[in-house]
Amino acid sequence: MITALDHIAIAVPNLESAIERFLNDFGLEYQGSESVIPAKTTTAFFPIDGTSIELVHPLNNEGPIVNYLEKRGPGIHHICFRTDDIESDIERLKAKGYQFLGDAPTPGAHNTRVIFIHPKSCDGVLIELAEHQGDHS
Repeated sequence: MITALDHIAIAVPNLESAIERFLNDFGLEYQGSESVIPAKTTTAFFPIDGTSIELVHPLNNEGPIVNYLEKRGPGIHHICFRTDDIESDIERLKAKGYQFLGDAPTPGAHNTRVIFIHPKSCDGVLIELAEHQGDHS
């Protein structure tokens, strides 16, 4: 079941300057960054009142964020909902006709399993579902 808004992800061409902006200009707490090898991204985290802002940047200048930045430029990339049972949510949403960008969840940042719903299924918005390991019993 979807339980919360986990994060809003922003694609950025320059991770260091974006980190400085959110840290110094907006005064948000910087919780560090993580390379997500399967997604070919480096992600920086800024928790804020029950959710977080994630800055996503191409890892080694490759992967889907490179294409996104070239096509659309920097900006909001996706929103992510936290789920306590990703398999059940995938099954339920597929039964309703939602299309996914993959066949099964993959490893995500912060020890999660993630899957993306195709933007065509959600009025043009890329939506990620994330299950934090340990949430599902």
